[in-house]
Amino acid sequence: MATGPGATGASGFGSEDSLHQQVLASFPLCDMTEEDLRQNPQLCKLLATLAQHVDKTGLTAHLKTELEKTEQKLQSQRRVWLCSESFHSSLQEMIQDYTVRKHGSTVPQDQKMFYETMERCLLVAMCARQLDPSNTTKPDQPSLLGLTPQQVMEIMPSERNVQRMKQILPREVEEHLKKKCFSYLSYYQPEWENQSEGLKRSKLSYLSGQMDKDRKRTKSLKESSYENAVLLQRQTQLCLSEMTKCVQLLQSLILERCLTIQADLDRKKLDYFEGKCELVLQKIKAEMAGIQLDTYTAESISAHRAIRINLESELQAYQVEKQSVELKLSSFQILGKEFDTLAEEYCKFRQEIEMRNWALKEFTKDNSS
Repeated sequence: MATGPGATGASGFGSEDSLHQQVLASFPLCDMTEEDLRQNPQLCKLLATLAQHVDKTGLTAHLKTELEKTEQKLQSQRRVWLCSESFHSSLQEMIQDYTVRKHGSTVPQDQKMFYETMERCLLVAMCARQLDPSNTTKPDQPSLLGLTPQQVMEIMPSERNVQRMKQILPREVEEHLKKKCFSYLSYYQPEWENQSEGLKRSKLSYLSGQMDKDRKRTKSLKESSYENAVLLQRQTQLCLSEMTKCVQLLQSLILERCLTIQADLDRKKLDYFEGKCELVLQKIKAEMAGIQLDTYTAESISAHRAIRINLESELQAYQVEKQSVELKLSSFQILGKEFDTLAEEYCKFRQEIEMRNWALKEFTKDNSS
């Protein structure tokens, strides 16, 4: 009997059926069935032992810890990037709103100065960032359009306008974000669209938590949907396997049944055709009897009987004459070949006499005419 870690790990799962179920549950991403595990017991033991060291995704405890640390670090860096990206995106949206608004209505001079200053500052910062050489570029590589970040920074707005823009910026950004949050709230819960600003503010304090709950619920539903899909696929494969076995068994039963009843069926067909032929023959005989009854009446039958009697009497007379002639012929045959020669000459004379008699008759007929 096998010993060692593999046997100990496999025995910890319980009975064989329980072992198969727990191995399948431990590796949901593997496309396996219980039949596969039964046909490969060593693989089943290996997976049972491996399940004690890895999770359902196939990661060991050490790798999972390292992955969690890396994900936390990535999340922290992602938050920093998202903050700056969200702020930059908000500024771009504010500039777009101003651009649309200034074509439809008159904008006050102070707002016009604020948005133009902010737009120029963003544009200069973006250009300076693009012109700033990175660590991967070559030191002697020429800059874009022959410009340097210092040259681009020279077109920045005046320091006075920049300071005024910085003073107004928090209030404008807050107002823009408030409108954006109210639009999210109206989209997420349309029934709060016509409520007062105070109620909307209080509702906004719970919106992030509610959205987080919905996100987690959606994620849980996706995971359960994936697990259900895997389970459904496994059950479908098992069902198809069982259906294939049932079809094979049904085919064997049908073949056996066909071979069993074929002889009886052939015998019944033979009896049927024999009876049908006998019936056809009887019908033909009945039709022939009917035709004879319609053709031969009582008078014709009596006449036929009289004719038959006369013919039979004549036949008997001819047979008697035949016998007498045969006796004479046998007596002539005794004479031998000389009689054959005389008989031939006699036949020739008879033929010549018949020819002359015919010619004489024709001659006399012509003279009389």
